[in-house]
Amino acid sequence: MIGPRSLQWRLSISLVGGVVLMWALGILITGYLLRSEMNEIFDSAIVQVAQRVLPLAVSDIVEREEEGISQRMAAATRGSELLTYIVRDSKGRPLIRSFDAVESVFPPYVADGFSVTETHRIYSQAALQGDITIAVAEPLSHRTDAIQHAVLGLFAPLLLLIPLSLFGVWWRVRVSLRPVHKLQSEIETRGGNDLAEVSHDALPTEIEPIAQAVNSLLERLRRALDSERSFAANSAHELRTPVAAALAQTQRMIAIAKSDETRQHAEQIETALKRLAALTEKLMQLAKSEGAGLIAGQKGDLAPVLKLVLTDFERAAALYGNIQDRIIVNLPKSPVLAKIDPNAFAILARNLIENALNHGSQDRPIVVTLGRDATLKVVNDSPVVPPKTLKTLTEAFTRGQSQASGSGLGLAIVKAVADGSGSTFALNSPATGKTRGFEAVVKLV
Repeated sequence: MIGPRSLQWRLSISLVGGVVLMWALGILITGYLLRSEMNEIFDSAIVQVAQRVLPLAVSDIVEREEEGISQRMAAATRGSELLTYIVRDSKGRPLIRSFDAVESVFPPYVADGFSVTETHRIYSQAALQGDITIAVAEPLSHRTDAIQHAVLGLFAPLLLLIPLSLFGVWWRVRVSLRPVHKLQSEIETRGGNDLAEVSHDALPTEIEPIAQAVNSLLERLRRALDSERSFAANSAHELRTPVAAALAQTQRMIAIAKSDETRQHAEQIETALKRLAALTEKLMQLAKSEGAGLIAGQKGDLAPVLKLVLTDFERAAALYGNIQDRIIVNLPKSPVLAKIDPNAFAILARNLIENALNHGSQDRPIVVTLGRDATLKVVNDSPVVPPKTLKTLTEAFTRGQSQASGSGLGLAIVKAVADGSGSTFALNSPATGKTRGFEAVVKLV
């Protein structure tokens, strides 16, 4: 992004501004030195004019037969003269003057050397013991114009230098920041469970410590997450065996119970143990869904996996009834290819279908659709879920308004698998194209 906060923009502006400032400072110094040199050159030219004209003027005046006659020299070229002169006698009467000479410009002779009036710089020199003097004048505006033109000539390249420098610096800074943009892209395109180190070999020395700090943070985060997942998985695994043993003992107690009261209490214990077993299984699924290995090395067909999941539900007829009457399945004829791990997809699909069976209307079938674009959609009939409640359903141990049994982990597991595999997961209520119902959509990778 290019803007006032962009490092690329700041470097470009500051570097070009520095170049322009240094160039301008150099021009000012050059102008000052140039003015001194030009003054010396112009003064030298005035002196040379006086020294060349004065002997000729003296010779001409001495040879004249009449005194007091003023002679104006013809213009050598068209246009105004840069240097004008006037030759006068000891009484200040003009004897010879250049074509453009104006007598009021020349002050009376005082001494040899330079003098300055408001409009001219004048050099005066005497001959014949002061009987004849010459004064050569140069307009001050001439020198000012010459210096200004010279300085403007130095400033003119800035009009080309500024845009070229800005483009050159911007391009060079952009090239230099490519490793940084590459690092940014690498981090942005990572999945939520990818905590591997970022590459920092090609980064500039100033940026490399940032990448190293990110890697250190990722390592600490990875260790913390591994500890949490290991705890959840180990706890669930350790609970499975004693829960199964307790359930078996309870069922045996039910079989041999002699009184109805004892059998009723044993059945309540059996129900609680079954819930605990289901919760243990969900915790193991959640731990696995938040771990690595959710992406397969190559794409595989998901349709056979979904069929196996549906077969498992058919075997659990005691819990869900006749699945063939309760589930409508739409599968494409062509393979549905995706990179998600088959086991991870099975966990995802099983939880979506189980959620629909538990919370959907018992007299309306659920619709399971696997599209050719690797989109899994599960729709069940239900009252409309408020948007505020809909946003919280993917949180662990969160349940909606339904009174059906469940652990509150199903949709949290689905979201964890979707996030870990880079898939997108969305919930809609009412279902698309309907006035009621609940819809879960997963776009698989």
